[in-house]
Amino acid sequence: MKTRSLLIAALTSLMFMPVKAQQAKDATSVELSFNYQKQSGAGSNQYAVWIEDSEGQVVRTLTVTSFTTKGRRGRRGYTFRPTCVPTWVKNAGAEQMTDEQIDAVTGATPSKSGLQTFTWDFKDADGKAVPAGNYKICLEATLYFNSIVMYSGTFSTKDKAGEIKLTSTLTEEDEAHKDMITQVKAELK
Repeated sequence: MKTRSLLIAALTSLMFMPVKAQQAKDATSVELSFNYQKQSGAGSNQYAVWIEDSEGQVVRTLTVTSFTTKGRRGRRGYTFRPTCVPTWVKNAGAEQMTDEQIDAVTGATPSKSGLQTFTWDFKDADGKAVPAGNYKICLEATLYFNSIVMYSGTFSTKDKAGEIKLTSTLTEEDEAHKDMITQVKAELK
């Protein structure tokens, strides 16, 4: 009987022991995802995803769609269609980039609709770890000619894993192409 009482007392005390809270892990990457809906017609379907430091300098471009950078007939798309992700073109210094540098960041414009995901591993364009500090993730999309949407959110490399709050701006409403980029989400992982 004494053993049974001790066992019950031990089990009861376990029930009331404080549970150690799980601590959030340090983030080692940032993931940006969005739903892409392919649009018809010229002047749309262009986007870029990049990281800037606290000074506004582009640290790394994760992707930019091929028409923006490759264009046609050997002429970069943003030179004859200046509304192709103009913030990225300016901030990344696309005019000064070599063809090799452009190739390194260019991704195919998706031929099908669906989830697009891009991950930054806290490394710069040369593959070197960036200094600890504050950064901004940016997504710019040319919905249709002058209709450009921009999403951005700031974070620190010292932050724990979790969601990054994004803000968005739209230059011009375009009802026909508004669903090109939806469900934008950024997370520290």
